[in-house]
Amino acid sequence: MSLAIGSSISFRAKLLLRLAALAIVGLMLAPKAAHSLPLFARQTGQNCLACHAGGQFPELTPYGRMFKMTGYTIGERTVPVSAMAVASYSKVANTSKSDDPSADFSKNGSLIFATASVFLGGKITDNIGAFAQITYDPYSVQNSDGSYSGHTNADNIDIRYADRFVDDKSDFIFGVSVNNNPSVTDPWNTAAAWMQYVPVPSPSSSRFIDGATPYPGLAPGGNIAGATAYGFWNRTVYAELGAYGTADNAFRFMSAGIDSASITKLKGLNPYARLAVSREWGANNLMAGVTGMVSQVYDLDAADPTHYRDLLVDAQYQYLLDPHTVTAQMAYGWRRVSYPGSVANQPAVDFAGNPVANTNSSDTINVFRAKLTYVYRAQYGGSVNFFNQGGSTNTYYLDPTRVSGNAAGNPGQRGATLEVFWTPIQYLRVGAQYTAYNRYNGASTNYDGSGRNASDNNSLFLYLWGAY
Repeated sequence: MSLAIGSSISFRAKLLLRLAALAIVGLMLAPKAAHSLPLFARQTGQNCLACHAGGQFPELTPYGRMFKMTGYTIGERTVPVSAMAVASYSKVANTSKSDDPSADFSKNGSLIFATASVFLGGKITDNIGAFAQITYDPYSVQNSDGSYSGHTNADNIDIRYADRFVDDKSDFIFGVSVNNNPSVTDPWNTAAAWMQYVPVPSPSSSRFIDGATPYPGLAPGGNIAGATAYGFWNRTVYAELGAYGTADNAFRFMSAGIDSASITKLKGLNPYARLAVSREWGANNLMAGVTGMVSQVYDLDAADPTHYRDLLVDAQYQYLLDPHTVTAQMAYGWRRVSYPGSVANQPAVDFAGNPVANTNSSDTINVFRAKLTYVYRAQYGGSVNFFNQGGSTNTYYLDPTRVSGNAAGNPGQRGATLEVFWTPIQYLRVGAQYTAYNRYNGASTNYDGSGRNASDNNSLFLYLWGAY
């Protein structure tokens, strides 16, 4: 007993020393706010607090939303480059129920350089601006000898034309965007592209952290190609319409770095729509909105596309009055999936090889998330995040694989994440998250059919996030 306690203390002490050393290095290397600002801050001459709630990227303030909707054109042209990098540590509660822990929980308990991105863009002309992210993943591919190879590819891209018409009675912003991720254009952080914000490392030890839990989303995901037109009337009503297709031919740059055989392939043009109502009063602002998309995606290794219908309902409240920042967010996503003939209504067997019900011809999936964040003096903060995913049971998704398997054929996941973070100086953030599950892959206990419980996936995630 005493040996176990001593080992635990030693491990924690080593971990704290590593994090302290990492934070000190970051403090030494990070730029001082008075001398060097990231791309958009340099352009506008504003402190991070002007655009980001509590100074925390990427959650936007009303000013930040106005900057985005006017096409990233406020301010003067400047050096159009910024960069960010993330170091992280992930620890899964139980790694024993695995055939190969080194594969199922790779880099568990290791401090790693997780990811890095370069950002290009800003003001191009008075009416044209851009935001482009190129991301490097040092753990993109695991080789046969267990080592990793890194890879770089296009991430979020948003190129805009925008104009603003203001008179004594009205204020109207109009814009057109060419982009590669439905809702990346959205100015609120309850949108599918933005509600998850801390980058998720690729090693399998990070598979259960908050960023990997269910979020309301749109079926095609990113690295596709589309165009949308939007308007914001009297700082109250926001509407956006567009369509998306495969990022190939002239739009191949939208999926640059991704093998042509691996890019998301869509059938024809797939419509996207967004409507939101916003109100600001004093230090408060409130938004309620809805997003919809109908898409046909060639996935599931099928010759014919899968049909998806996504409907997302979201709301956000902010209180912004120094030294306090409060943000409350809610998002609910509903999806109907209609499978191609090669997948629908097919015979299936259970883990013992016994016949079970045929696979479904269609499924529904719903995801609910709620998050409350508080930041004090743009330095100290914390959040509470609840998630719940449910949906229909389908024998197509029965999977006997240990750890990631699914004995119920059900997508159910439920849990919560607690987070604390510290921003010692502008552009450097140190955070700790703990994600706990009471349901995973449709069950609380024995969800993989091999004895693994939902709580075995509880995960600690520590990160150091810097930008320049």
